[in-house]
Parts: sequence; C-alpha cells; structure tokens
Amino acid sequence: MDYLAHLLDGTPWHDGPAKLPDGTQVVQLGEGLIALEPAQPTFDLFLSCGIHGNETAPVELVSALLQAALAGELAVRARVLLAFGNPAALRKNERYLDDDLNRLFGKPREQTGEGPAAMRARELEAAAQQFFANSAGRWKLHYDLHTAIRGSRIEKFAIYPYPHEQGFDRAEIGRLGVCGITAVLLQSKASPTFSYYTRRHCGAHGFTLELGKARPFGQNQVVDLSRLEAELRRLIAGEKQDHAVTADQVELFKVAREVIKQTDAFELHLADAVENFTELEQGYVLAEDGECRFVVHEADARIVFPNRKVKNGLRAGLLVVPTQLPPTAA
Repeated sequence: MDYLAHLLDGTPWHDGPAKLPDGTQVVQLGEGLIALEPAQPTFDLFLSCGIHGNETAPVELVSALLQAALAGELAVRARVLLAFGNPAALRKNERYLDDDLNRLFGKPREQTGEGPAAMRARELEAAAQQFFANSAGRWKLHYDLHTAIRGSRIEKFAIYPYPHEQGFDRAEIGRLGVCGITAVLLQSKASPTFSYYTRRHCGAHGFTLELGKARPFGQNQVVDLSRLEAELRRLIAGEKQDHAVTADQVELFKVAREVIKQTDAFELHLADAVENFTELEQGYVLAEDGECRFVVHEADARIVFPNRKVKNGLRAGLLVVPTQLPPTAA
C-alpha cells in the first residue's frame, strides 16, 4: 500500500483500499490526489506537498500520515485531501521542470500558457474547489507544505496570505505555533501561490509552511517535524483545539517591499549562502537592474526568499520587517 513508491515510479496504485475498516472512503481523484471521506466529518483538512519537486521532507511526512491512516493506525474523522503537487518534478528531484508551479495559481490562461505546470495548476485548483465546495459550512484548513532553497535563521516559518476582508486569525497563528512554526509572515497583497488561491477562492484558512532546507529523499532527519506531525494527526482524527493563546509566542513579520527582477541585467548583491531572515543594514544596495537600484531604507529589515535565477517579471526576494497583529485580528 506504499502510495508514494507507486507515485515516484509512475505506476498505478491498484493495491490501495477503497474503504478503511471504519467505513472511510479512499478516493483517487487523479495523479497525486487522494481524498479520505469519513461518513460524518468534523471539518475539512487539505494538505499539499511537493509543489516543488526537490522539497521532500513534507512529501515524506504526508506519505507517512497517509500510510498510518491506510493501516488503521490513525483514525480519520475529518475530511482529508492529500495532494502530491508536482509528481513529474518529484521523480527527477527538481524544483520544477517547465515552470514554477507555485507562481501559476489563480492566473488566467493567457498569462500561464498551456505547458505541463500550468495544466497541473488548473488540476490542483479544480481539486481544491471541489473538495471545499462540499464543506457544508464546516471549518476549512489548507497547509501547503514546503522547504526552502537555502538555509534560514528562522528554520520553520509560515506565510499568511493576504486576507482581504477575512482578516488575520489569532487562533490559526497560535495553531502554527503549536506546529513548531516560530515566525509568520503576514502578506499585504495578492500572490500566485496555492495557499493564497485556497484562501481567496475556496474560503479556507490557507497557509504556506516552510519547514527547513530542501534536501533529497531520505536526508531529512535533521529537520524535526514532530510537533507538526502531532498536530496534523490530531486534526486528521477530528480534534480541533483553540490555540489563540499561543499566538503571542510567534514572531510576526510583514512584507515591506518586493524585489522584482525586470531584465536580464538584474544583479542581486547577496551571496548564494545568505540565509533567509538575514538582517540588512539601512543604505545597503540590495539589487541593481540596469539604472534601477534597490536600496534598503527600512530599519530592522530582513531578506526572505532571495533568488537571482527567477524569470524576468518575477519576485527575486522579499524585504520584511517585524510587525504586530492589527487590532482587528480575530
């Protein structure tokens, strides 16, 4: 019943059960898409991983949770959708093949084209829409699990997508703290990521979780995901606790500015070994793009997701600063 082994081999998963002993239905919705449907669900939980094919720690975690449920070791009381996002890239241990999947969600066809990554983004969008459309007013949570290209001075952190009229939720920030997340980045604008898509278009509590540095399969022992696994097991078992009090233990940041690569002349003045959340001095020339210079003006600024290799027009880094929850946070 090793679903991940079949997925990585590209072979059909014919030996998987259609039903668990407690009556939970096991439904294959497409490649890398498995739904667990109990008769009387308490809420709806969506776990996605492998959106980038070289980010294997979350894939191993989600696979282990699936295997525990299939073996009857983990009771399933929530509706659960599991997505292994980019099987083709996972098989080659590559971040992506034709295009960055996590920059394609919610975009019109004229912007994404018709390549394999764009088609997969639409398939994942449709699966999320269908899953959450059947929520019948239940609480909805989506964790999109990632690891980062480079190391980080804050090993485990989360991205809280721009909430529009929904606002930021203190209890959900606290839940992230219980999962071992020590910092949360509050976004201030729309983005083409999967977690933003489910938050904006599916009404879910959507988050991107960054869980250490990207490593090959079998080399993730240095990352301790035990607290995250424990909370996910509780959620799958239908246990939803209020963690609002834990929110005060989580460090919060906001995006001050985005660094956008406009042309092939773009230069990012950071070494490849510079870690996420490295502090930058005021006045530092962070990047140059032709005659344009990106100078750090903000106090206590940090750099997150620096990447000189992105395509023109895409984000080459985020400049973030410490912040607090707005008074309107639930």
